[in-house]
Amino acid sequence: MQKWLPLLFIFALNTWAISDYDLAKKTDAALSGFHDAVSEMQMTLINANGQTRERTMLMKVLEGKAGDKSLMEFLTPADVKGTKFLNYEHFDRDDDQWLYLPALKRVKRIASRNKSGSFMGSEFSYEDLSAFNIEKYTYGGDAETVELEGKSYYKSVRFPKEKDSGYTKQVSWIDPETYVIVRVDYYDRKKALLKTARFSDYRNEGGVWRIGKIVMTNHQNDKETILVWKHEKIDTGLTDKDFHKRVLKQ
Repeated sequence: MQKWLPLLFIFALNTWAISDYDLAKKTDAALSGFHDAVSEMQMTLINANGQTRERTMLMKVLEGKAGDKSLMEFLTPADVKGTKFLNYEHFDRDDDQWLYLPALKRVKRIASRNKSGSFMGSEFSYEDLSAFNIEKYTYGGDAETVELEGKSYYKSVRFPKEKDSGYTKQVSWIDPETYVIVRVDYYDRKKALLKTARFSDYRNEGGVWRIGKIVMTNHQNDKETILVWKHEKIDTGLTDKDFHKRVLKQ
C-alpha cells in the first residue's frame, strides 16, 4: 500500500498544477460541442430596495468554426416584447452586436465603446453577453487553489485585450472536476471590484456542460440580476440562416 503513496502525491501535484491559459482551454472544451441550443430564459431584476421585475426571453445559440452566434428575443412584459439582441462572435476582434427596438422599428448596432453599458436595464453589460473566447484575454501564471464554501477550486485571472472593455481583469473560480466556472469577479476600469457572477445548476448533456442559472451582483449599486435557463434543448438543427440580421425585424 505504501509504495502507491508517492505516486498519488505526484498525481495530486500534476492535477492541481495548471496555467491560467490551459485552464481556460479546459473550461472552453467542457462547454463546447452542443452544436446549437434553444431555451426559455427568465430574467429577474432586483433593485437596491429589493423590488423585483420579471422578464422572459427566447434564447437561441449556434456554434460555428468562425465563432458562435446567439439570438435573444424578449417575450414579456409588454414594454419590452419583441426586442431582440443578436451577437456574432469573432476570434480576432470584438464581437458584432445588434439590438432591435420594436417601438422604433429599427436595428441599432452596439459600438465597441458602448459595450460596457447596461443591457436592457440589467446588471449584465453587452460585453457580458459576448461569447467567451480564450484568445480575447491575456493570462497570469499558474492558477491558484482556493477554498470556497468548503470545497477546493482553481482561482484563475484573465485580462481583456479589448481596449474598450469595461473591465481591467476578471477572476474566476473553476471546479477542478468538471472545469466549469462557478464564480467570476469583475474589476472596473479603476481596478475596483464591480460585480460578481455566480454560476449554478449545471447539467451534463451528452458530455457537454450547460449552465442553468447566473446571479449577477453589482457591489457598487447594490442591484442584482438573475438569469435562469428553462426547457433547454440542444442540437435542434439550427443553421446560420436562423441568425441572419433580417430575423431581427421579422
